[in-house]
Amino acid sequence: MTLRNCLLLCIGALGLGLSGLFAAELRFQDRSGETGIGFRHHANPTPDKHLVETMGGGVALLDYDNDGFLDVFFINGGALVQGADGLFVDRSHPELHDQLYRSLDGKSFEDVTERVGVSAAAKRIYGMGAATGDYDNDGYVDLFVTGYGGTILYRNRNGSTFEDRTEASGANVPGWSASAGFFDADTDGDLDLFVTRYLDWSLETSRPCGEKISVYCSPREYPAVANVLLRNEGDGTFSDVSLAWGVAHVRGKALGVAFNDADADGLPDVIVANDSTAQQLFLNRGSDGFSEEALSVGLAYNEDGGSFAGMGVDFEDYDNDGRPDVVATALSKELYPLFRNEGGGTFGYVTRQAGLAEITARLSGWSVKLVDLDHDGWKDLFAAQGHVLDNVELMEPGLVYLQPPLVALNQAGRFTDVSASAGPAFRTSIAGRGTAFGDLDNDGDIDLVLGVLNDRPIVLYSNASESQNHWLQVRLAGQASARDGQGARVSIRTSSGGEQVRYATTAGGYLSASDPRLHFGLGSESVVDRITVLWPRGARQVLENVGTDRLIAVREPKP
Repeated sequence: MTLRNCLLLCIGALGLGLSGLFAAELRFQDRSGETGIGFRHHANPTPDKHLVETMGGGVALLDYDNDGFLDVFFINGGALVQGADGLFVDRSHPELHDQLYRSLDGKSFEDVTERVGVSAAAKRIYGMGAATGDYDNDGYVDLFVTGYGGTILYRNRNGSTFEDRTEASGANVPGWSASAGFFDADTDGDLDLFVTRYLDWSLETSRPCGEKISVYCSPREYPAVANVLLRNEGDGTFSDVSLAWGVAHVRGKALGVAFNDADADGLPDVIVANDSTAQQLFLNRGSDGFSEEALSVGLAYNEDGGSFAGMGVDFEDYDNDGRPDVVATALSKELYPLFRNEGGGTFGYVTRQAGLAEITARLSGWSVKLVDLDHDGWKDLFAAQGHVLDNVELMEPGLVYLQPPLVALNQAGRFTDVSASAGPAFRTSIAGRGTAFGDLDNDGDIDLVLGVLNDRPIVLYSNASESQNHWLQVRLAGQASARDGQGARVSIRTSSGGEQVRYATTAGGYLSASDPRLHFGLGSESVVDRITVLWPRGARQVLENVGTDRLIAVREPKP
């Protein structure tokens, strides 16, 4: 038997599409200058080294007008201005506004910020990130914006404008909020909100650190703070149930958040990436609220029992065993931690076994995502990168501030760095931060919008749809469950016996929100034998013999 035949048989036994192994090389084309997107992130760094200056740059992909194309929302920073009562955040100048770009055809965009009312010009909030979800179940996606100094909830009014409902809804979260995500915590059919908060920090307590060289302070210099859980009351308002539901019982220094069902009990659980403190896993106990169990299940620390600078996080099944795993980003020399779900309620640290140790040893990451970029049936890894310290080279020779993004292909559970061949953007050093993932031009593959600190974003279009590999996208519509389908578990099975699972969510990564459509790469499989949808409200739906290379819509059965 030849080596090639052996490889084919082995891969076929694993249930993979065979064409994935010999597919065309994955490449991304940088079309930033052709899209009409003129946004530039403004961090406005000062000599005083306020930590908030180096943390922003979120991106959201959402189809706000329901025309079938993803629009792009960028969250800006702000200017720190000295007033009579001290420093405050100024957003009044146009270059400091958040911006929404409406897609015209998937490749070109127009600025509709002022028309739809999402600039945040009057807010004294230093912007961080965004979450997307249809919180009022009217069929139009809404926006939630995080930042230092408060949050903003925008209600989408029939795809034409957004209405600021922050105060009226009770959705203003004080302090410094970072990532957020909509999810149906109590499975009652409407979306609740989980909001991470970074530090007990303010402009009044801010200070530079370092003796001979002024640097941004480590988060260890500031107290930890609790995250916030807002329950959707179903009448357009939210109630803070953080304490009553067990979220406020533990504190951290939270940045990223993602959702999935860690223990297969049908309830959504929450993974939180913490910077320099233990990671958090909030297991959903139904009517008993949440209990934080990261230490007991093996997710709190790395293999040496140490904490790391958890920035972004994702909660997806990287090894196709049907159980959600956890990947996070960290700073240089800490390695990007990958935790494999071992079943039975435990996780194992497998960074080295999966090949990520040698790839990420000297890298510093922010947004991270497990998504099938080359359509071979395995979820690959993307990370936006750049050190948090803009002068790190002065303190640690060998480390660098600006770094290119990372793309690592998943080859049957082990990752291989292909950044060098993925396109010029992956050889360009930047201060990468938030990243949103989705099919911008509706050609079937996953494109990227990468937020860059204090600079212009990068819009990358994939060539994966040009390969021989097949794909399928699923758009969900709930009836008893949340209208946009978030929280549903979708699994597919092909004739070769391969199975993949995706969890419906727009959260994950860092400060960003992604395409709500579920994407599956299929390799050589041209038909999906079975699609099974488990809806949050308990319905089970099965579709059989589904053709590929298309988007299908699945509506939840009426109760």
